[in-house]
Amino acid sequence: MEKLTQLVSMLPLFFLLLPSLSFAGGHDYGQALSKSIMFFEAQRSGYLPHNQRVSWRSHSGLQDGKASGVDLVGGYYDAGDNVKFGLPMAFTVTMMSWSIIEYGKQMASSGELGHAMEAVKWGTDYFIKAHPQPNLLYGEVGDGNTDHKCWQRPEDMTTDRRAYKVDPSNPGSDLAGETAAAMAAASIVFRRSNPAYSRELLRHAYELFDFADKYRGKYDSSITVAQKYYRSISGYNDELLWAAAWLYQASNNQYYLDYLGRNGDSMGGTGWQMTEFSWDVKYPGVQTLVAKFLMQGKAGVHAPVFEKYLQRSEYFMCSCIGKGTRNIQKTPGGLIYRQRWNNLQFATSSSFLATVYSDYLASSGRNLKCASGNVPSSQLLSFAKSQVDYILGDNPRATSYMVGYGNNYPQRVHHRGSSIVSIKANPNFVSCNGGYATWFSSKKSNTNILTGAIVGGPDAYDDFADERKNYEQTEPATYNNAPLIGVLARLSGGHGGYNQLLPVAEPVRKPVVTKQHSFTKPKTIPSPASWSGPISIQQKMTSSWVANGRTYYRYSTIVTNKSTKNLKSLNLSISKLYGPIWGLTKFGDSYTFPAWINSLSAGKSLEFVYIHSTTPADVSVANYSLA
Repeated sequence: MEKLTQLVSMLPLFFLLLPSLSFAGGHDYGQALSKSIMFFEAQRSGYLPHNQRVSWRSHSGLQDGKASGVDLVGGYYDAGDNVKFGLPMAFTVTMMSWSIIEYGKQMASSGELGHAMEAVKWGTDYFIKAHPQPNLLYGEVGDGNTDHKCWQRPEDMTTDRRAYKVDPSNPGSDLAGETAAAMAAASIVFRRSNPAYSRELLRHAYELFDFADKYRGKYDSSITVAQKYYRSISGYNDELLWAAAWLYQASNNQYYLDYLGRNGDSMGGTGWQMTEFSWDVKYPGVQTLVAKFLMQGKAGVHAPVFEKYLQRSEYFMCSCIGKGTRNIQKTPGGLIYRQRWNNLQFATSSSFLATVYSDYLASSGRNLKCASGNVPSSQLLSFAKSQVDYILGDNPRATSYMVGYGNNYPQRVHHRGSSIVSIKANPNFVSCNGGYATWFSSKKSNTNILTGAIVGGPDAYDDFADERKNYEQTEPATYNNAPLIGVLARLSGGHGGYNQLLPVAEPVRKPVVTKQHSFTKPKTIPSPASWSGPISIQQKMTSSWVANGRTYYRYSTIVTNKSTKNLKSLNLSISKLYGPIWGLTKFGDSYTFPAWINSLSAGKSLEFVYIHSTTPADVSVANYSLA
């Protein structure tokens, strides 16, 4: 667990083209993925299920919420202690869900999708309990002050298990907003496999967003015991935008897209230029999602504002790969570095954003535009791979910072349950002081292996001390692992078939083998025109691929001003379009120039592209004016 975060700012940027990578390397990303998901089972609170794989854990926290008259049994311990902190738990569930939404197919092929979905549901089941009324949310069980005076396994807890809440009189927009984001993202994960549960999650997300937006305030001003551990330094505007973005993705409800457009400037979405993405600072995540909506052609009248979101997203991406105006610091061994305390959380979250944005760019055929010039999207994926490889052992100490992966990993992890003998092996009660005297102070390796845990990691010089008391470096956290499972799934899945701008396809829990159908390749034909005039329209199919037994086509459309005058305005009519489009701005029922073009000079052309699974759309000129 931890505190902090800093905010930074600087300049803007914008976008363009390209490819994918194949990953031959020394690491078994599939094995790392399996282990990283298993870690969440070690963090479970409540009644453990029969299929629990981490066998040294048992039931715990079975009276949680009882004193407040509510059932708060379940959920996750955030790190090496026994407190349930709502803000990092919700961020963890959001990032696990995002990982599945983007790379569920790859998880399915490696047999891990079911485990990943169970990990999400363990969190969302708890959030449903924690949200018993529309404007009430329980945001913490236990408190760090009493917990940190005690070194006990969860099964023996004697510490205070008080429940803390936010409500209209004691608001918590950041906490409620992040929980709304988690519920909305998870509703996408379960949309196909459990539609009733998906609808229930979305209902909670709607209510939580309304609560967060109507009764505004920082949660740590209401739940003051959280200030020392998970203080909301960035405030709540980023969580409100983050929740709106996830609600739009989950519901396709125009209200949330309008919210992003109307509030982007005033709430910092288009202003903050960040080099950090974390449980506290959501701005780069918001900016990345909104950039995706823009590339999908969904921005409509908000395109100029969404362009600014995209520029801020690319500022973050360029800073990660060292090609921006303000780059993220790196250790001599190449790991991005922000702080000594649990630095690896930033490496995993940044790697995830870089991975998905690389695929967004590649799907749209664009490059990343940095201060140093255009950069192929593949460089973002290479950056993410470098961070993952460092974590898995390619570093100056040849240490794997994932427990249980490789031959040289941390042995004295700062984690109560892992360090103390399992209650199943020795049911004798372990007291607070007894735990410190016998287990915390021991120089021996932890009794139980905390498989898959990503610890805090090395310092600015790649140094690391494997000591239980060194919590800054040896304590794990759920939000370290959550973004990493998406990157590992991407790396384990190879280099083909990533078209992230297609409509969200909910993952199928078990891999489905489909017969490949034969498809008639669409002909390259000019768009039908219902009139003759000085503007020509030429379409061609530039690529195709098969996904889930269906063939998709990418069409490029060139619009040329063949007159001798300046084309001042243009409205295109597009019918029979069944997929995303980008390079134009939607205006009512027609399309007009993109935000970065005001007019088209004589003899000049503009290009827009779209993807769908059939023959070309019908494109024609509705009206135009020449200067």
